[in-house]
Amino acid sequence: MPIELPPGTAAYSDHSPPPRNRNLLVILGLIVGAIAILFWTLSLLADGLVAIIPPSVEKQLGALTVPAFEQLSQPSPAQDTLNQLLDRLEAQLPAEQRQNHQYQVLYIPEATVNAVAIPGDRVIIYRGLLEQTKSENELMMVLGHELGHFAHRDHLRRLGRELVLQLALAAFLGDTGGLQSIAVSAIRTVGDAQFSQSQEYQADEFGLHVLQATYGHVTGATDFFARMSQQESANIAFLATHPTSQRRVHRLEQTIAKQQYAQGTRSPLPASLTNLKS
Repeated sequence: MPIELPPGTAAYSDHSPPPRNRNLLVILGLIVGAIAILFWTLSLLADGLVAIIPPSVEKQLGALTVPAFEQLSQPSPAQDTLNQLLDRLEAQLPAEQRQNHQYQVLYIPEATVNAVAIPGDRVIIYRGLLEQTKSENELMMVLGHELGHFAHRDHLRRLGRELVLQLALAAFLGDTGGLQSIAVSAIRTVGDAQFSQSQEYQADEFGLHVLQATYGHVTGATDFFARMSQQESANIAFLATHPTSQRRVHRLEQTIAKQQYAQGTRSPLPASLTNLKS
């Protein structure tokens, strides 16, 4: 016997929600879309502001972030040697990229396999990365890559975008207490910096250029990344903050062939960078 519904009553299923619920879903979707557009706009704004940030402001920002890493670093022969290598690369940079900058390596004796460029002209090199490095040339490629991030101001873009989004979120939620933790979060952000693939590839090309200018060839440029590609399943910070190593090697080889960079002889790692102690 068929069941008659009262007049004005419609049958709704899970696939056909009542009009009121559909309206709520539409409103919710519009709100989420508006928030996404706002964050996207703020992200673009942060990127645009980076281009006009003067070096003096970057130094002030570095004064907030560098001390946290200085506490982890140790003056040592390894750190001295790393800075000597960085000086050799820096000498190949255009004058405008050397003005108002004092690039320096901070060596942190931890097992983390990573290198990071942070505001304040500091390159963070961990012991774990050095232990994975077999020649001076591949180490210089890593250092040149980090100098590339400075040249393109990628470290500021990442930090600026993160801070702008956090400020917007705190303001939107009315979380005034959360604003106090933003400065602390900024330090963590630069330590875990993950750049876009295009930024990483541009930094790779920059590293190739300074490697060629320093040695007259680019031998060893892909060695470190090729070695990392064999450890993709390992818990290595470098792989978490950089593109897939195998893809990078392929792009580097393409660039080397296109630019017709020369090949030469690898130089051994300086003695102070081998047999490192924890």
